[in-house]
Amino acid sequence: MHHDALIIGGSYAGMAAALQLLRARRKVLIIDAGQRRNRFASHSHGFLGQDGADPAELARHAREQLAAYPTLTWVEERAERAEGGRDSFSVTCANGVRHEGRRLLFATGVSDTLPEIGGMKERWGKHVFHCPYCHGYELDGGRIGVIASGPMSMHQALLLPEWGEVTFFANGVIDISADDRAALTARGVTLEETPIARLENNADIRLEDGRLLTFAGLFTATRTEPSTPLAEHLGCALEETPLGRQIKTDAAKETTIPGAFACGDAARAPHSVSLAVGDGAWAGAQLHRSLVF
Repeated sequence: MHHDALIIGGSYAGMAAALQLLRARRKVLIIDAGQRRNRFASHSHGFLGQDGADPAELARHAREQLAAYPTLTWVEERAERAEGGRDSFSVTCANGVRHEGRRLLFATGVSDTLPEIGGMKERWGKHVFHCPYCHGYELDGGRIGVIASGPMSMHQALLLPEWGEVTFFANGVIDISADDRAALTARGVTLEETPIARLENNADIRLEDGRLLTFAGLFTATRTEPSTPLAEHLGCALEETPLGRQIKTDAAKETTIPGAFACGDAARAPHSVSLAVGDGAWAGAQLHRSLVF
């Protein structure tokens, strides 16, 4: 079957884009490998009407709603190759099946590179977070640790006192200037320059000098990359952001390859469920317009 749109990625942004196209009675194929970025989190916050919902339940309910549209095809597979151009794209999956469509949309999400600290990966999404708007309120004004990972870390450290008492761990990753120290002091942030040995318990930090500091939650700024190189291999340009690399798009969410679009975390920053849904809805509508005009 030749589809109007091939969407790689069936999480929040991809489904939001698909919904606009399905409501225009277009033939849509979603290819999804089932690896949501927030699969480690038990609750999603900051999404109007769904605050506190289980993110897995959000995704399941959304997929059920899309399934009511007869022009949807959903393939549970991993996309391995994208080829072609406007009006003649193809995507080949891991099982060798090739799918064709007039337009292509990358809604692949991103992968997170975490600081290499013992215990970090096991706590990611549970006790270690990246977005205070998504997870700060639930810490109930408790002590918060911010672990430096790069240039965005100072921004995190200065923002997070809105949610609790903050200690900023430079951890040998960034140099703290005199101006930085003054800014941290002005915000009531405690600067800790002893390196981190590992994370313990829920959100405790063991320092190399043996001290154990206890927190309600921890934050760090991960470096993000599109979760698959498919867009780059097709020829789509990438761009640097303070959070990492993303797929470059114009105002209509079209990439540098005509007819190929991108949305969600892979094509915008910052990241959250609500922002991904909004970005996906816009991308879907703009993709549809490109089919008409």
